[in-house]
Amino acid sequence: MSQSAIIESLREIASNLWWAWQPEVWQIFREIDPVLWPETNHNPIAFLDRIAPEVVEQRAREHALASRIQFARRRLREYVDAPGQRVNMEAGPLHASPVAYFCAEFGIHESLPIYSGGLGVLAGDHIKAASDLGVPIVGVGLFYVLGYFQQSIDESGWQQEHYGRTEIGEVPLAKACGPDGEPIEIEVEATDTVIRAHIWKTMVGRSTLLLLDADVEGNSEEDRTLTHVLYFGDRRTRLRQELLLGVGGMRALEALGISPGVYHLNEGHSAFAPLELAGRLMEEQGVNFYEAVERVKQRTVFTTHTPVPAGHDRFDLAMLDASLTPLRKRLGLDHHHFHALGRVNPNNPHETFCMTVLALKMSQYRNGVSNLHGHVSREMWNGLWPHFERSQVPIGHITNGVHTSSFLAPQMRALYDRHLAAGWEQHQDQRDAWAGLDNVDPAELWEVHQVLKTQLLEFVAFRVGRQLAPGGDGEGLVVPGVNFDPDVLTIGFARRFATYKRATLLFDDEARLKALLNDPDRPIQLVFAGKAHPADELGKKLVQRIVEASQDPAYNGRIVFLANYDINIGRHLVQGVDVWLNNPRRPQEACGTSGQKVVLNGALNCSILDGWWAEGYDGRNGFAIGDREQFARVQDQDRHDAAALYDVIENEVVPLYYDRDEAGLPVAWVERMKWAIISLGWRFNANRMVLDYMRETYLPAVGATWK
Repeated sequence: MSQSAIIESLREIASNLWWAWQPEVWQIFREIDPVLWPETNHNPIAFLDRIAPEVVEQRAREHALASRIQFARRRLREYVDAPGQRVNMEAGPLHASPVAYFCAEFGIHESLPIYSGGLGVLAGDHIKAASDLGVPIVGVGLFYVLGYFQQSIDESGWQQEHYGRTEIGEVPLAKACGPDGEPIEIEVEATDTVIRAHIWKTMVGRSTLLLLDADVEGNSEEDRTLTHVLYFGDRRTRLRQELLLGVGGMRALEALGISPGVYHLNEGHSAFAPLELAGRLMEEQGVNFYEAVERVKQRTVFTTHTPVPAGHDRFDLAMLDASLTPLRKRLGLDHHHFHALGRVNPNNPHETFCMTVLALKMSQYRNGVSNLHGHVSREMWNGLWPHFERSQVPIGHITNGVHTSSFLAPQMRALYDRHLAAGWEQHQDQRDAWAGLDNVDPAELWEVHQVLKTQLLEFVAFRVGRQLAPGGDGEGLVVPGVNFDPDVLTIGFARRFATYKRATLLFDDEARLKALLNDPDRPIQLVFAGKAHPADELGKKLVQRIVEASQDPAYNGRIVFLANYDINIGRHLVQGVDVWLNNPRRPQEACGTSGQKVVLNGALNCSILDGWWAEGYDGRNGFAIGDREQFARVQDQDRHDAAALYDVIENEVVPLYYDRDEAGLPVAWVERMKWAIISLGWRFNANRMVLDYMRETYLPAVGATWK
């Protein structure tokens, strides 16, 4: 195989984000250059741009990689070229009219940093799983060239924010162009200007992802920076971003000749999309606004992810009028009726305009993301249906799941391939597909886990070393040394540092925590990671408290904070920890998918009975923190939950982990690991989630059924 053929094949593979969930492809690049691969953030395009072709050819020859490269290219072609109808006949009419999936962020891979956390990673998992299942879907979002902020920690332990810049040539994005070869430009009218945007297009396996970019000539300086940064800026910027996402996203689909059968709004940020569709129907079919709305609703799915009131975008009416007058006039509405679209009480002039309210009013299919979150959402939005009993409020639930291939460690995949029936991944949403794990030798599962744990601890040491290096993520910090041991119970906590997630709950009784960490016979060690929103001072204080603890000699080097949390850090943690800690204030965790990723890799959850864990926990597939009791006062809730957390760690987690047989194997612990995978793996994966959406919302929205 010639040098040019090797490079051509690798670049073809790199051109489709399918590689983001192909560990065999990652291994090829790693073997070509094990140092450069992580330095390029596991990005094959950047990797190929920074390595000489002759070096690639030499390494390919030395490691006999040519046949594996060709095999990977054939797998990609077969995957992409397989007719969608044959892949999934059940999707029926969606093959002619796909799902348009709107979201403000997409977490596909760490090298495309247009996500901040769980919402974006969920959106990425959704379109990946749709690709695997052959459910036709087009993702619609914004291209943030500066992305979400990068986090560093100063010498006082305080979070600092700074921004990188995505090099377009190093990500598989191409501008959508017209027949003349010129970039397609869409326009969105605002009150004071016209916002222009180009469309970046990429393939995520079989799924298409469209990203709007307002940094184009002809826009004002303000509008050119509109799509630079995710989730940071004033309210005017947020409103105009959401105008561009909703209205601009609809116009991008039209410009590309894509006629969706279903519009799925993943959170309220894109709620202007159905208004744009209503305006189009009014012009094309001569119907009035309210007739158009009824038609739009029948084709619209809305998923809310936010049980916390502050998480719902609200805008004052003057700001609304300062940007949305053209949209209001196009719909033929006066100020009162337009403002009423975003109000629970249409006649309350003091109520702000809420994007979630708009999305609920403009959709026929509405859901929370766990059973408990469905209950919370019905209670939260009961005012929109005041004559309904709370239980009858028309908001259901589809529990989130995670994309197995994106987070499953290769070693665990190999174990599954040995013990599960051939083609288990295609049937992972079915209970029987996981039954073969009953026959796994506990020693084999434990050995695989220990390998992954050792890899995690090596990664932790590397990241801490980088943080402490000059110019690193934590320059100026003084750390007594990471004292991590693969034989010590390792607990991980990684997520957004929003205050309701209570990152420091375990620090409620520091004497008790020190006793746990420093126990001479049964110690524990803690790995933390996460970012606080740049405007969240309380969240930053939580980060600071953990960083300070990691520097405190009294904790004996058994606490680590990893700066700049992203998909890569998350992947290492969920694959290698023994226990995943999740302790939000119930019922404020809508779902909490990170714990589902842990299950797939054989670790155990220790969690408040909130979100998905309230559905999944059965008494022997992990650990519950306390009960379902809720207190009126935050202080009482935190005190109760902290006591319950210490109790479960001291009396259940630690004793079970350190209970070993003659060979040093924690037999009862491993049996719990096995049962966690068997009882939870089939229920909490993205394949099951997407099939639920297809059967319960997408097909009914186009007038079809799946039975």
